[in-house]
Amino acid sequence: MKQRDMGGDMDTGFKIIAYVHTDFPAKFGIPRQSGLINSLKGTLCFEPEFRNPDIVRGLEEFSHIWLLWRCSESIRNTWSATVAPPRLGGRVKKGVFATRSPFRPNPIGLSSVRLERIVYDETLGPVLHISGADILDGTPVYDIKPYLAYTDSHPEARAGFADTVLGYGLEVSFPEALLQKLPKEQRDTVIELLRQDPRPGTKEAPDKEYRMLFGDYDIWFFVRNDQVQVSNVILKPREA
Repeated sequence: MKQRDMGGDMDTGFKIIAYVHTDFPAKFGIPRQSGLINSLKGTLCFEPEFRNPDIVRGLEEFSHIWLLWRCSESIRNTWSATVAPPRLGGRVKKGVFATRSPFRPNPIGLSSVRLERIVYDETLGPVLHISGADILDGTPVYDIKPYLAYTDSHPEARAGFADTVLGYGLEVSFPEALLQKLPKEQRDTVIELLRQDPRPGTKEAPDKEYRMLFGDYDIWFFVRNDQVQVSNVILKPREA
């Protein structure tokens, strides 16, 4: 199982309790928030010290959980007080604490995901099957907490500049011959990922061709007139 190179751990004494495994071998294409695409599947495998089944006793009673994880691919020696959110075009600056950018003073991520089931493996112990994760394959996890709707959900909450992106989505043109190259169970998920527009906020040059890695496939596409046009799908097994 792939695990991200930690470089050196945080000096807080935190322990890595588990690693998340998803179909995202690279950052490009990962949804910008958890729960945007519920069909995304993943697993959480505990480190040997935490494979005691008692550690998740009662967790199966909850439908959703919080994951506290490390942005292991966004670690920098310096940090900036402002960042440019992609959904604002990548050119408008906001305070880092007014965003969910992974480039933070402490590279900590927080995701709310659905707990589909817990499978007990003789070697790996309890394995959590999750959906809706916005997490890179091999990401280290620091903590798991149950999601409590009566305290964690605030329907009346204001979402600041993020309110302007509700309902965002591009049209996707995916030639049937290329779509058939993907496993049937992944096709709708890939289309939804493309609909969310995985390009950088600055959008770079018009008609630039982009490569999105998902599972064992390279999906090539470009955007023209607010429509994603898929140009190729190539089977490329992940590196061991």
